Amino acid sequence: MTFGTIFFSEFLGTGLLMLLGSGVVANVVLPKTGGNGGGWLLINWGWGVAVFAGVYVAWRSGAHLNPAVTIGLLAAGNDLGGAANVLAYLAGQFVGAFFGSSLAWVAYRSHFDDADAEAGLKRAVFCTAPAIRNLPNNLATEAIGTFVLVFVVIAFGQTPSGLGPLAVALLVVGIGASLGGPTGYAINPARDLAPRLAHAVLPIPGKGPGGWDYAWVPVVGPLAGGAVAGLLAAGVGMV
Repeated sequence: MTFGTIFFSEFLGTGLLMLLGSGVVANVVLPKTGGNGGGWLLINWGWGVAVFAGVYVAWRSGAHLNPAVTIGLLAAGNDLGGAANVLAYLAGQFVGAFFGSSLAWVAYRSHFDDADAEAGLKRAVFCTAPAIRNLPNNLATEAIGTFVLVFVVIAFGQTPSGLGPLAVALLVVGIGASLGGPTGYAINPARDLAPRLAHAVLPIPGKGPGGWDYAWVPVVGPLAGGAVAGLLAAGVGMV
């Protein structure tokens, strides 16, 4: 695959992932939406469907949609075609996540502009925050959740066809339902860091601080969890 093929595949897939993922959070947490108060499971299922759609759209590149998956495959011994290809994956994921979350803001702009929308709820549409702030524990939660994601994805064989997208989507729903409560289950550095940046630069009234003192946790934790998953998968002969 060329650099451009990988970049645009990951850009489109991750962009769609974030449009639908940020969109379901906005629908549940922002005031006066049709889905306001829909609850945690609606968010879980919304993210699962977002992954399902993103994987299909990004089939040409293998649909990583997540730097932790890319790093996990590298750790498992797949060089992905060289450093340029790795850069294409990461760039497509981060740019796509920024673009997709920005589109979700456009779709819900009237609700972001609503004076009744609290700053913390606006930020939650874009990025995660811990329910109880304890950085070592929060880091461990993100690493564990991402380990499960990457290890099982490797077991699925990274297939872009058949049951592959559905299986990954259901896995994400399960991770959210089981392990998502403490940190909001970023389990994807691009999904958290790029939208956090979008939150910082978009003209959102009354948006408040971006929580940048926490921003490293949903980056370092998932990368560590993905790397360990790849190493273990290679160690036990899964790849």
